[in-house]
Amino acid sequence: MKRMNIGYIFAAAALLTAPVSYASEDFYGTIESRPKGNAGIWVVGGRNLDVTDRTRFVEEYGPLSVGACVEVEIDGRVVKKIASEEKRKCAK
Repeated sequence: MKRMNIGYIFAAAALLTAPVSYASEDFYGTIESRPKGNAGIWVVGGRNLDVTDRTRFVEEYGPLSVGACVEVEIDGRVVKKIASEEKRKCAK
């Protein structure tokens, strides 16, 4: 039977118990689907977003409806803001 180096075991254990950190990001995308209310799963730019009642909604450039271009602000795993944007921001 092959013996494992104990250092590898400790290194693997450290990686498995290390806290996970999520970066903040902003991105533009088109709303593909959304729930009837605000809270729930939104699909924006091909990404599933878990939106809560703590998310801020801004409709400066029109309503947040399917087909609208939006900017999404995420802090860690929390969707902080969804704001309507000019269509050109979502043009590819």
